[in-house]
Amino acid sequence: MNVSDFKPLTVYTIYIASTPEKVWQALTTAEFSTKYFSGFAVETGQKVGDAFIVRAPNGSVHIGGEVIEYDPPKKLTVTWNVNWPGLVEKLGTTLVTYAIEQAGDAVRLTMTEAHDRPISDDILEGGRQGWPAILSSLKSLLETGNPLAVKMAPPLRMLEALKQLGIAVP
Repeated sequence: MNVSDFKPLTVYTIYIASTPEKVWQALTTAEFSTKYFSGFAVETGQKVGDAFIVRAPNGSVHIGGEVIEYDPPKKLTVTWNVNWPGLVEKLGTTLVTYAIEQAGDAVRLTMTEAHDRPISDDILEGGRQGWPAILSSLKSLLETGNPLAVKMAPPLRMLEALKQLGIAVP
């Protein structure tokens, strides 16, 4: 995999009243992620080449990947492969990067989702719908101690586009 082939298709930046260390911990541990990520548990290895896993609330592997860059508490880059049969083969690997920077009394968190090939807006709709809710919930958790409970409808355009590609969706 050549990281330079990946182009950002989705970028989000938020400011959080917290420290880089706390934002890093929230992004890389199951202890925090289950609170803001709808019960999903993030398990991040601590060096390049280690596994990156997101477990569904039932314990199954929902997302599998690998740590590509590990620079606490500044930058984490991982491959992000949703565990749906045929998805990675058809769409390729997704590269997710979290850049954490001190910004005065706050932290600027920039999340980038990059791909090594063109991806339709219909397929990107799923992440573009979900990421703002996930990151907003993370911000709320770190600032108030309480995550947001965001109820969202399924990303219908994304699911239909995946079906048209022959990818089985849950």
